[in-house]
Parts: sequence; structure tokens; C-alpha cells
Amino acid sequence: MSDLPNISTASFHIPSPEKLSTPLSTHKPRILLLYGSLRKRSFSRLVTLEAARILEAMGAETRIYHADGLPLADDTTEDHPKVQELRDLCTWSEGMVWCSPERHGAMTGVMKTQIDWIPLALGSIRPTQGRTLAVMQVCGGSQSFNTVNQLRQLGRWMRLITIPNQSSVAKAYQEFDDNDRMKPSPYYDRIVDVMEELIKFTLLTRDVSAYLTDRYSERKEKS
Repeated sequence: MSDLPNISTASFHIPSPEKLSTPLSTHKPRILLLYGSLRKRSFSRLVTLEAARILEAMGAETRIYHADGLPLADDTTEDHPKVQELRDLCTWSEGMVWCSPERHGAMTGVMKTQIDWIPLALGSIRPTQGRTLAVMQVCGGSQSFNTVNQLRQLGRWMRLITIPNQSSVAKAYQEFDDNDRMKPSPYYDRIVDVMEELIKFTLLTRDVSAYLTDRYSERKEKS
């Protein structure tokens, strides 16, 4: 440590591997799904519903947050019922799915507002840090990746473990039948792939999320 004069030796440490050996959780992975549209027939909502069905078939417990009634960030206080509902669900979750339409080459304001209401910390609770994240988007025209790229950047900023795979559904209005169920297609298969990867990452990381979010700078500040 003598070669690192600017580091507080009291806060600088890496736990031994033995401290990572914790009993594995046996409950179903808890996944929260957010989507970015308030339209009556919202394709991001329909894709989210399909993702939830897939996750449940794989053994997860899912909850979907509906953003209707959620005010703009900073337009009201954080004790607003829709804000509290969103934050409670984030605290409950072990992983998340974010799905947004692409509008003007970017995510929608509805999607961004939901993310803006989620803090990095609520006292000693971290609603996002160390949790897993899968990102998806729906397009009205040809396939694009602008929105998933933005969501991935936000996921990194929120200290979520954003999985490598992602989904982008082009011309989403063609991908659903009259019962609002997604037709068999490579787009559907990709969503299955993404949800499977999300489950795997969640199972691998949920019991060590506290270790993954343990940071030198924060330990230093506390000490």
C-alpha cells in the first residue's frame, strides 16, 4: 500500500472468495417490466406482455408497471402514488425489462419519465444498483437500434447489470394478430433469447449484488 499514497488503507480491500459463498436464493426471480407508451393499442406494451409470459414460463415472477397517471419528473413530490408504486416495484425487483417505442429516433418521454423517477439510492436501499436489465424497442418502420442504445446507456448510468442481448422489433404493427398476440417470427425468437439470458444473469448475480455494488469511494466516505 506504500505505493498508493492517495488511497485510504482503511477503505481499500477486496473481500476474500469465502465471503462470496452465500446460500443461493430459491424463490422465483423477480422481474419488473416497464414500457414507454400510453396508446390504447401500444405495441411496446404488447411486446412487454409477451416478454412477461415468456419469463413466467421460465419460472420468474413478473410485475408490469403502467405509467398512465405518472407525472413528469420534478412536476410533483416523490410521495405521489404513482411514483411510490414505481419505486416500490423497483425495490421489489431483482431484474428489469425496459421496452420503448422509437420516436424521432429516440426513446419516448413516457419511458424517460419512468427512469427519471427512479433514484440511485433510497436511504440504504438501491433500487437499481446490482440488478439485471434487458432492453427492447419497437419500431413503426425499418429496424433501428437508437432506442436500445439509449436505454443501455441509461442502464449503465443507473448501475444496472445490462445483459449483452437485446431486441428490436421492426414494423411492430405487422407482428401481432387480431388477438394482440405476437406471431411466430425471428423477432419473437429473439425476445425469447433475451428473456432467457436475463433469467440466467439474474440467477447468477442476485445473491452477490451487494458485493458487486460495494465501492471503495463509498466506503471511504463512510469511514
